[in-house]
Amino acid sequence: MYRRSAAAAVLLAAALTLTACSSGGDDADAQAKPKPPASSAAPDPADTPAPSAPAPDAKPTGPVLPDAKLTPKTGSFTAEEKKYLSGRVPEKMDPAAVLQTGQDACQRVARTAKRDKDAATGAVITGEIQGAKDAITHLCPDQKPILAAAEKGFPEGPRTSPAAGNYRALTQATNCTWEAKGKDGSVLASGPETPPKAGDKITATIPAGTAEFNSSGCYAWIPA
Repeated sequence: MYRRSAAAAVLLAAALTLTACSSGGDDADAQAKPKPPASSAAPDPADTPAPSAPAPDAKPTGPVLPDAKLTPKTGSFTAEEKKYLSGRVPEKMDPAAVLQTGQDACQRVARTAKRDKDAATGAVITGEIQGAKDAITHLCPDQKPILAAAEKGFPEGPRTSPAAGNYRALTQATNCTWEAKGKDGSVLASGPETPPKAGDKITATIPAGTAEFNSSGCYAWIPA
């Protein structure tokens, strides 16, 4: 696969900074990032250096290269690489620099999943590995099982009208707590029933009729 030069990455970062609309990202960055499973041997995706170019899901709002001009300076792109690049490359930018950000996302997912699939799934759910959905879909389909698991889950925090069922927290931290409330605000269920010990798996049962499920310190949830 085609690799970009460092200079191209710098130019791409500058171009997307100018063309991207403000979406409150500064406030989001200011919040503490959740952590992956405490017992995971995988490196925390939040601690992994991010690509020097913008995240793979940061599409420019200004003029972009038409699909017919999505060609590298040397070599060629595959059909899936072209699909990934469609609508992502600012005019006068090297499309290989944009492709590299997606390849970087794939590499981060693969490295984490090799050691701990739960950690990789949680990193995709929470957005720790940005742009993972499109990157996996077009550039690293071998990681689709991770994406499939992530699409069934949700991050910690408030969630309205959740589907009833049993869920497992993708963390083994001892400060994970959860609560399910009905429409009238009454507590339908909460947990854990007893304080978890280090290494314990934490599960939650969301009853039918839950209007809001809220959790803290749990990183992310997937069906149990």
